[in-house]
Amino acid sequence: MNVHFRLIPEAIATSDASSKAGVLADLAGRFEHAYGFAAADVLEALEEREKLGSTGFGRAVAIPHARLAHVNRPVAALLKLSAPVEFHSADGMPVELAFGLISPENAGAAHLHALAAISRMMREETVHRMLMEATDAETLRASLANASDRDVA
Repeated sequence: MNVHFRLIPEAIATSDASSKAGVLADLAGRFEHAYGFAAADVLEALEEREKLGSTGFGRAVAIPHARLAHVNRPVAALLKLSAPVEFHSADGMPVELAFGLISPENAGAAHLHALAAISRMMREETVHRMLMEATDAETLRASLANASDRDVA
């Protein structure tokens, strides 16, 4: 889907999480389901990163991210939340989209490039609007595919 990170359809879902902890747990479960990572390892890494400061990006988006030893390239997961969740974002807005990223432990530049690519995508007004308006995983997938097709054209 993107040169900087992998995002497969199974990593895109909706979530009824009602707290930041619930969002992180659901993302960890999504990484386990889609990529086979141990959810407990992912959750621990995401929680450790979150202790350094909120990954609430702004515009109702969070980008929880971490690094793990057994990962060979950056991979992503996307959750559309059924209701806004407080995430202590920089702009003070609750989160409705959580775009998770897991990178290899030693992927300094690759991790930063992947974060930057997600950030650019979330700042793109059309993509942001389509994802915010999506009501199910299939619509999220289609919106991301449309965004990717537009980038290629």
